[in-house]
Amino acid sequence: MEFLGFNLVDFIKTAGYAGLFGVVFAETGLFLGFFLPGDSLLFVAGFLASQGFLNIWVLTILLFAAAVTGNIFGYAFGYKIGPAIFSKEDSLLFKKAHVRKAQVFYDRYGGKVVMLARFIPVVRTFAPILAGVAKMDKTVFLFYNMAGALVWTLGLTLLGYGLGNSIPNIDHYLLPIVGIIILVSILPGIIGYLQERKRSKSVTHIIEVV
Repeated sequence: MEFLGFNLVDFIKTAGYAGLFGVVFAETGLFLGFFLPGDSLLFVAGFLASQGFLNIWVLTILLFAAAVTGNIFGYAFGYKIGPAIFSKEDSLLFKKAHVRKAQVFYDRYGGKVVMLARFIPVVRTFAPILAGVAKMDKTVFLFYNMAGALVWTLGLTLLGYGLGNSIPNIDHYLLPIVGIIILVSILPGIIGYLQERKRSKSVTHIIEVV
């Protein structure tokens, strides 16, 4: 069960609770976390809990705490840095395109983006930072932050835990199941890209006609 060259099952067994907390925290609040496998990691962690490698209660509480505190850190960072983020040059761990993608999503859905972004890779990393840049009301941010963290962490973790307990030899199907989860998570981004591309072509055509 590999992702970007490393085995998720082996990683979770080796890194344990501390490693899981670190990955989820980084992916939900740090620039460098946008490439981390949050969705698949939660599912596989839940599956391993069903096999007795982790305690499901400790796991869910820990992951929820990591997701909430990660977003809070990202919000505080964005609140402090502000517009300087948009003038930062591209580097190995930072791409302006990722920030713009999250900005479009944030502008479209407003405060709810903090919750909705949980389910979209890359966007969930930058959404809390942009909420801070926009000086979003702290109480509203905290509400959507906690609601999104609860649904995201419990949903995927308990899905892995439930399937691990109910389907015999589910480890044989782990790779395709995780593949489906990844596909579903990136689908909104693909659809958004295609729609944006279609709109851009339409605007270009209108300009050429005029």
